[in-house]
This record gives sequence, structure tokens and C-alpha cells, in this order.
Amino acid sequence: MALTLDAYRLLGRSGLRVSPLALGTATFGTEWGWGAERAEARKLFDHYVDLGGNLFDTADTYTDGSSERLLGEFAREERERLVLATKYSTLRRPGDPNSGGSHRKALFGSVEGSLRRLATDHIDLLYLHVWDFRTPVEEVLRGLDDLVRQGKVLYVAISNTPAWQVSRMQAIADLRGWSPLVALQLEYSLIERTAERDLIPMARELGLGVVPYSPLGGGVLSGKYGRDDVTATNDGTGDGTRRGLNLALGTLTERNLAVAGVVREVAAELGRTPAQVALAWTLRNPGVASTLIGARTPAQLEENLGALEVEFTAAQLARLDAASAIELGQPHDLLASDHIRRVTTGGLRIETRR
Repeated sequence: MALTLDAYRLLGRSGLRVSPLALGTATFGTEWGWGAERAEARKLFDHYVDLGGNLFDTADTYTDGSSERLLGEFAREERERLVLATKYSTLRRPGDPNSGGSHRKALFGSVEGSLRRLATDHIDLLYLHVWDFRTPVEEVLRGLDDLVRQGKVLYVAISNTPAWQVSRMQAIADLRGWSPLVALQLEYSLIERTAERDLIPMARELGLGVVPYSPLGGGVLSGKYGRDDVTATNDGTGDGTRRGLNLALGTLTERNLAVAGVVREVAAELGRTPAQVALAWTLRNPGVASTLIGARTPAQLEENLGALEVEFTAAQLARLDAASAIELGQPHDLLASDHIRRVTTGGLRIETRR
């Protein structure tokens, strides 16, 4: 059944209702050399809200702060009906090591700055943006809980962090009565499915709603690249273009282009664009609460929103899954083997929550 932006879903084990597609606002502002000017960004905001969308995603350092400032300006009149999500932990001041990281000083400084730029007295959803492998988890969790108790943050979440660390944090939060994590933001697409090994099953088990970013695989799944791009010179640094970045990151590969080819085939059968098919596929995962979309123009936004109307046949889903399948590795392959099933259940097939 086709979705709409106002077909709200619960975010993790919270009662917060969010749209199935979230609007990423890293495109609000042109400080990074690309993105939307204020008037164009306002069109993106208004169109998304007019259709019932309510979840916006930004970060304290996106477009050097313009993303939060513009979002705060646009959201002012309808603040209460919107869910504003931002992030902390990336470096805010070059040369100042305490302006970034997961620790308490960076957390409180970042949140105060975000509140000013967003022109609001509270942040609906705050993510730890990137795990720093240095700050004790108790310090992170207690800092987040303090902000919730102060009313400056309503819900807390995490992004780009190993599954074992997230599960440890959730257990500590539960045991100590601190604010639990309600969302997990991670890279997930038809060309990047490694989150299916541990992160997504963990999130479902522990009550975190999954919010995928880069669902188009850096644009590879939109069909904009061909095999000539794969063989382009790559020195590992990129050339300032999106293609150069994808080459440097290893996203442009023969395997990924083959997956994109199947996406194009399915899109042609459905009368849809490859981008719509790729986005719609992420929404089929029961662990996904809301998929992040980004657009620089109203036309791009309109195309992305068309993913809500995509309906696959079982055969089409099977082809997409087969083309993009990954090896789960150990212990998953062992635990799924017939031998283990025989010695643990006598060979009976028992459905799991995975």
C-alpha cells in the first residue's frame, strides 16, 4: 500500500510520531560550495510541510551553521508540530579539541549553540553524531540525561557508532534510569547493507528506530554513473566533484554499478525513477522508522517523495535483494546453518525476529 508523509510511525520505543521520509537540511545554505540559497531552501521546507512531513534532520556544523539558522527561521511559525533533530560531536572550532567529541563540554556547548541557531527553547531529537572512542559511555549518557531533565532536549539518539557500544549504552541507561536512546542513524542502501549484520537487528531488539542516511549510495543508485566513471583516475583524494568523492570512498565499483543496473530495470518496469525505487526499498525494512532524503531543488524533492508511492511485487523485491546481498559472516552464517539448527532445535525451523 502506498505511503504518505502523514502516515506517521513511532520512533523506536518512544511515543514520538515521525514521517516515513525525513527531510535532511545539509542542503540549506551554500557555504560548502553547493546547496540551496535561502529562497530555494524555503520552497523545500514549505513543500515538505504542506504534504504532512514533520521530521527535519540537521547538525551543529552543517553548512557552517546556516542549516540550523535557516531551519529555525522557517520552522518558527509551526514549531510545535515539527520534530527538529540535530547532532553534536563534530569539531566546531578548528584548533580547539574540546569543541568536538562526545564529552560533556562539547555536548553542552554544542546544544547551546544549536538552540540559538534554531531559535527554539528545546531540541526534539539530539544525536551523538560520531563516536569518538575516548569518552566514557557513562559521561555521554549522564550528559544527555541531564539535558533531557533540563527540558533542553526531549529525546536522545546516536549515529555512526559500533553496535556493541550502542547496546552497552542502552543497557546502562535502562539500569540507571537515564534517558534511553530512541533512534539509530546509519548508512543503509541497496549497495551498503552491512548494517544488517548487527546494527539493525540490535536496534529492533533494543527499541531504537533506524533512520538511514545516504539511501541512494552517494547517487550511484540514481543511475547517474556508468562504467567509464569506475575506470576514471583515482588518487584517493577526489577531485572536488561528487564522482571524485565516490571514487575516493570506494563507492563507485563494478559490483555497485551492477546493483544500480537491477534498480534501473525494476524502475522501468514500475514506471518509476531509480532513485524512487532505491528509497522505497529502505522503507520495506521493518526496523526503519524514517529514511533521510536530501534535495537541492524542488524537483529533486518531488522525485524523492515519489518513493512513497512505489509498490513492489514479490519477484521484484527478490531480484533487488539477490543483486545486493551480502555475506553476514560469523557467527551469523554458523547460526543459520542446518547443523546448528539440528543440534539446537532438532531441525525445526523457528521464526526469528530478525
